Amino acid sequence: MRVPVDLSQLVASLGDAVVVSDLKGDIVLWNPAAERIFGFTEAEALGQSLDLIIPERQRPRHWQGYEQTMRSGTTRYGEAVLRVPALHKEGHTLSIAFTVALLHAEDGSVNAIVALVRDETARWNEERDLRRRLRELETKAG
Repeated sequence: MRVPVDLSQLVASLGDAVVVSDLKGDIVLWNPAAERIFGFTEAEALGQSLDLIIPERQRPRHWQGYEQTMRSGTTRYGEAVLRVPALHKEGHTLSIAFTVALLHAEDGSVNAIVALVRDETARWNEERDLRRRLRELETKAG
């Protein structure tokens, strides 16, 4: 038996952020988890550049890769989990992990990119603290 799937309900109910951007890098879809993670409401995010959540120092590298992906229609990050810093509306930095997928028009050309994003800030901070404590113990042990 095949169960009908309401894709808008699926996207809205996911615990991970779903962020879709168009050819120019403007946000065209922003689910409730994106709002929770990044702090921007859907109304604040839609139509805005991805620069909204990309730290300034990361932008040149991001846009170089973004434009290359849109030109070539391929991405090396389709299956890899990327871990990068991101910006919260309140100005603090987040540590996020995400995967991307390319969305295609009927003619086969890429017309959007979807990112499935998870906030890993707490885990990253815990790992950083553990590394710091390990260094301290190693220093004491000589």
